[in-house]
Amino acid sequence: MRAPTVLVAKGAGDANALVRSLSRYDVYEFTSLDELGGAVRRAELIVIRSGVRLDADRLAAMPKLRYVIRAGSGLDGIDTAVLAARGIGLHRYPEASAPAVAEWCLAALLALARRIPLGANGLAHGDHLKTACLGTPVVSMRVAVWGAGPIGRAAAAVTERFGAEVAFAARPSITDGLRQLPAAELPGWADAHIVALPATAENTGVFGTGFLRSAARRRPLLVVAGRLATIDTGACLEALADGGLTGLAVDPIEASDAHLFKSGPAPLNLLATPHIGAQRADVRAALDAWVTQTASAVLGGEAAR
Repeated sequence: MRAPTVLVAKGAGDANALVRSLSRYDVYEFTSLDELGGAVRRAELIVIRSGVRLDADRLAAMPKLRYVIRAGSGLDGIDTAVLAARGIGLHRYPEASAPAVAEWCLAALLALARRIPLGANGLAHGDHLKTACLGTPVVSMRVAVWGAGPIGRAAAAVTERFGAEVAFAARPSITDGLRQLPAAELPGWADAHIVALPATAENTGVFGTGFLRSAARRRPLLVVAGRLATIDTGACLEALADGGLTGLAVDPIEASDAHLFKSGPAPLNLLATPHIGAQRADVRAALDAWVTQTASAVLGGEAAR
């Protein structure tokens, strides 16, 4: 009889540590679930990261699944209604990556404000654009933060410490002392926007033509740290080329999205990174340890021993 099975997406956890900790289980590391064959049907626990989808069809092919461990925060791509209906436990750790993603947000904001991507992209095109790289001090900026989860709060904190004036997009769920302004006022108020929203139906494409029209007078910087689905990528790139945006930084780019950010005919003040916000050694170590501890705990003391 085959041993019970644990699946771990490559980059979502330390497969060797899981093998040592879960000695009663077969542990499979995968880059694509399609490569695993019968192991998918035997899986009792799966460890995933961003870019791995667990939709209704995929979950139907995993009849023995009891636990999902999300090494991070995002729930997009996971059919949580199916998990709830089947009683499948969902475990995630959104706080672990927040300081690192906030660091990326500040780095991106500084880079856009100093027009560093424009200068670098110009050199890649063979153009020397020094005169076009006249920057603006972040310390004098108004920065709107969209999303008051761990990442939005951490990004606001580091930006505020740098001297910028920060306000959150108001939401009924924000009940503590964070400074808030009505969302409708922020496009006309802010010099820069940090987007740290989850990919829900409500948030899909929020930063598109309507937002760009409202923000046109400010010609703001746009820093996207949440999910790519929250922006209309084509509209934002067009606004960047036309001057409606002064700068655009986007981190949550998966492999399937890379084609959207190919270099165009003219250099732009564009920073596009392959979802590296949480890719910091200390965060990776903390997530790996948490994944192993959580898997051991949920699968029971015998497996842990």
